[in-house]
Amino acid sequence: MHKLFDVIVLTDKRYLEDSKTNTYKHNVFFEDYLVVEALKNKGLNTQRLAWDDKNFDWSSTKSILFRTTWDYFDRFDEFSKWLSNVTKKTRLFNSEKLIRWNIDKHYLNDLKLKHVNIAETYFIEKGNNKTLKELHTQLGWSETVLKPCVSGAARHTYKLNLETVNTHEVIFKELIANEAMMLQPFQHNIVTKGEISMMVFNGKFTHAILKKAKAGDFRVQDDFGGSVSDYSPTNEEITFAENTVKACPELPIYARVDIFTDNNTKIALSELELIEPELWFRHHPEAATVLAEAIKLKLT
Repeated sequence: MHKLFDVIVLTDKRYLEDSKTNTYKHNVFFEDYLVVEALKNKGLNTQRLAWDDKNFDWSSTKSILFRTTWDYFDRFDEFSKWLSNVTKKTRLFNSEKLIRWNIDKHYLNDLKLKHVNIAETYFIEKGNNKTLKELHTQLGWSETVLKPCVSGAARHTYKLNLETVNTHEVIFKELIANEAMMLQPFQHNIVTKGEISMMVFNGKFTHAILKKAKAGDFRVQDDFGGSVSDYSPTNEEITFAENTVKACPELPIYARVDIFTDNNTKIALSELELIEPELWFRHHPEAATVLAEAIKLKLT
């Protein structure tokens, strides 16, 4: 069957149009624009669509590239069904196997088994009956961060300590009845030094960004007022990022490896993003060409 398109770049419908008044939406649109143009410059027939477009025939494209599908975790059941269906019709970058693995933060344990140093993590499985206070006593942790195993954009992410843990018991009970959660010791260096996002395409590092939380906050996302700046990583940090990507079940065509200095002063992985990470092409437009070249190679 003849395919009309080589690559469909996926977004969600909130970001289909550019915005001159909303910087956040403009940045999303511009990032995707750089990718679309890079793909076109490589001779690939490319279009940008919302993942839930009801009118598009997904079998008419050789591949789809997940970029800014940032509503998937709010519509997870719908997204999951769509993903199961679309993978039968076309090629996915990254693959369904990688997406399914990466959606759930239990992947951190898999990487730990492959000798990737991760942020210390305790997984609380769905239906667990212990209170937050009991868990803190059991683990001996006095200052922690609680978040869901399937999440994004800091959804239901709470900083806790022994004085405030009681005020979060009700929301925790509601959450743990429906989904698995994770508890981590609070990482002080993320606040003081920031978190580094390392972009890796087809196994090779291209560029890095330093994210710092605003004063009084611990979330480094710019959605919450965090600052972003270019960063020149050390060789050790580059090696850590590339080795993390190589430890995946298969080599992803794109990855964002978020690292920090842990409480033991070692490089550690906070998150590995393989689904729809912000890749900061606007800070390093050349990386869009690197991605486009890798995709073209995979399609030939």
